[in-house]
Amino acid sequence: MIHSDGTPGPADGSKATLRRSLLAVRAGLTKNDIRASEAALGRRALELPELSGAGTVAAYVSVGSEPGTRALLDALRARGVRVLLPVLLPDNDLDWGLYRGAGHLVRAARGLLEPDGERLGPDAVTEADAVLLPGLAVDGRGLRLGRGGGSYDRVLARLDRAGADPARVVLLYDDEVVARVPEEPHDHPVHAVVTPGGVRRFAQRPGPDGLRP
Repeated sequence: MIHSDGTPGPADGSKATLRRSLLAVRAGLTKNDIRASEAALGRRALELPELSGAGTVAAYVSVGSEPGTRALLDALRARGVRVLLPVLLPDNDLDWGLYRGAGHLVRAARGLLEPDGERLGPDAVTEADAVLLPGLAVDGRGLRLGRGGGSYDRVLARLDRAGADPARVVLLYDDEVVARVPEEPHDHPVHAVVTPGGVRRFAQRPGPDGLRP
């Protein structure tokens, strides 16, 4: 179901069931599990050609049991990459701010961490060379399962409207690459998934050598 403003409505039963199952597994992770996965995930992501040549990367700050991104954010910033972080708006759309280090993150709604400082506007994401996306799962078609709020569906739709073509990469745990994600009309495929165990690319985008995987 899609609301008149273009945002997703309530997820169908199959998506909701899959979300509950995946979130239950994440809830069982220990702090040591999350730390170990964060280190491996960061190493894998930093090896991506799409990130090694990027001037601007749109990313996010992991919270709770999400696959960890904080080491990756600092490594990108140390490289001189301009890192954009999302700021949740009241209508679930995303504004963006510049990551200036962990000391410039503030607590926000829903337990999120957001950058302090200047807001750059929702269209700032269209300047990114790569967009790192949160999620709960991805399938072999590159379809991503989010949490159902629609924030990143709007981001991906905005990129399409602007004609922007950054690398769209979702960060997950190894067991969250699944056989199939239920599909809805607003879903946008990603180009690659990075997990602690490796990288998988999808057919929507040529690989760094110009060949499709």
